[in-house]
Amino acid sequence: MNMKKTVSLMLGVVLSVSFIAAQSVTEGIKYLNYEFKKKTATDVLKKAYDANSKDGQTIYWYGQALLANGDVAGAKALYQQALQGGVNDAWVIVGMANIDMIGGADINAVKQKFEQAITMSTETKGKNKGKVNAGVINAIGRANIDAASKTKDIPYAIDKMKLGAAADLTNADILVNLGVAYLKLGGENGGEAVKAFQEAATRDPKNAEPKYRMGRIYYSQNNAELFLPLFSDAIAADANFPPVYYTLYDYYKDKDVNKAKDNLEKFIASADKDPNNDLLYADYLFRAGKYNESLAKAKEIETSFGTANVPRLNIIYAYDYDRLGDSVQAKAYAEKFFAAATQDNIQPSDYEFAVKVFSKFPGNEATSVSYIEKALSNDTLTADRIKYTKLAADIWGKAQNYPEQFKWLSKSDSLKTPLSNTDFFYWIDAAIKAKDTAEATRISNIYIQQFPDQIYGYRFKAQSAVLTDVDTTKGTALPALEQYITFLSKDSIKNQRLISSQFYYMASYYADKAKDFPKALEVVNRLLVYYPDDKFGLQVKPILEKAIAQQSKQPASKTGGSGNPKK
Repeated sequence: MNMKKTVSLMLGVVLSVSFIAAQSVTEGIKYLNYEFKKKTATDVLKKAYDANSKDGQTIYWYGQALLANGDVAGAKALYQQALQGGVNDAWVIVGMANIDMIGGADINAVKQKFEQAITMSTETKGKNKGKVNAGVINAIGRANIDAASKTKDIPYAIDKMKLGAAADLTNADILVNLGVAYLKLGGENGGEAVKAFQEAATRDPKNAEPKYRMGRIYYSQNNAELFLPLFSDAIAADANFPPVYYTLYDYYKDKDVNKAKDNLEKFIASADKDPNNDLLYADYLFRAGKYNESLAKAKEIETSFGTANVPRLNIIYAYDYDRLGDSVQAKAYAEKFFAAATQDNIQPSDYEFAVKVFSKFPGNEATSVSYIEKALSNDTLTADRIKYTKLAADIWGKAQNYPEQFKWLSKSDSLKTPLSNTDFFYWIDAAIKAKDTAEATRISNIYIQQFPDQIYGYRFKAQSAVLTDVDTTKGTALPALEQYITFLSKDSIKNQRLISSQFYYMASYYADKAKDFPKALEVVNRLLVYYPDDKFGLQVKPILEKAIAQQSKQPASKTGGSGNPKK
């Protein structure tokens, strides 16, 4: 074999290896985007790395796979080893900056590394001179939207990704990450996120992620009319995309058991083998009402993998035992679950379930409410927060701890706009039971202002006023009673008992406490105008008239200039 053929053969082998490695990297990236194929992604990218351990792009993506599996130390060691081994590559620099962000490094120092990587990867010659590397910029975007990063600069990442997307009109991944960045920025940026996802779908019609991401926006709004077609489009683009099946299972699990099962089976088939995915089948069996079968599946998983490797196993046990009527077992397994579970493993419904279980045991109110407080700290959805605070109020109300009930109703009502008639009723009722008459009066005034045609605002205000002056010595309740009478007078026949009661209180105050018999008689006369046959009025009127007559016959006290009686 001559030298030319030998060189040609060697070059062919090198090119073949590089091509295969590049294919593997592309495949590994796809599996990373599948979210539930992280192990497969890591295996594929590890093979690519072993075949080409000096390639910066391969090193970067293998490190990203390690990060996706929670191996921050492994990714850091990989990037450090590459830099120390002379691979001074833009991709590796971005990977190392990503590690710095996870560790909480100063964002300005990190951005210096990003700028260095952009400069290093920008074309310096030919017709593409000055053109940035969209792949490197996409990696910068990934670092800033990484949930694990303690420091980040989303606006900076958006500016860079827009630049990268304009430089490479075929790169769909950068537009997906741009859309995610807009969503993380929040506010009014949802429209920009949708635009980015739509452009990504146009660039790569066989990529399911853009359609799925758009669907997730409407899924968060519970808009099935929009998200279901988008999820169908995602499946049409790539029938092996696991997240869409997982989300559809989540949607149907409480609505349609058969559709939930179908999507769950497709999810398990398309995702990596994982005992946590198998546990979803136990969850499905529970939701299908097959509690004993669900327990059997959970025990099978525990035997094969152990509870520590399947964090939600104990809560599945708790759900099943609760439905089977074994509250003691349900409580025990719920306690085990919450004692060991990280926040990532807890679903909002778990807190609600825990409250339900612990509330069955008297004396556990504080424990139950502690779970509600945890739920509130991790759930920003207003509707859920209202539900949780109302749940806490109900717990304390049943325990007749009215100050706590009032406190939680106040939290609940502060989240609502506007408050309903019913909201006001229970809120003020709790305030009165808690003996917080100042708040009861304040809220009653708001209630009257917003619902002037409802009786309860006036009733509660009068009740609170009477409670404020328990022994009726102050007379401070009278204005509220007069306001109540004015409202009740709209239908004096229907409200006879209530109107009479207010007059009785007022007459008693003037006669017994203030000793103002003329004023007491005035009140009685008003009562008799309303109800001429009122027994109390007819009985008390002559007594008051006699008292007034006797009072008028008494000589006035003689006083000196100092106001003291003369001797």
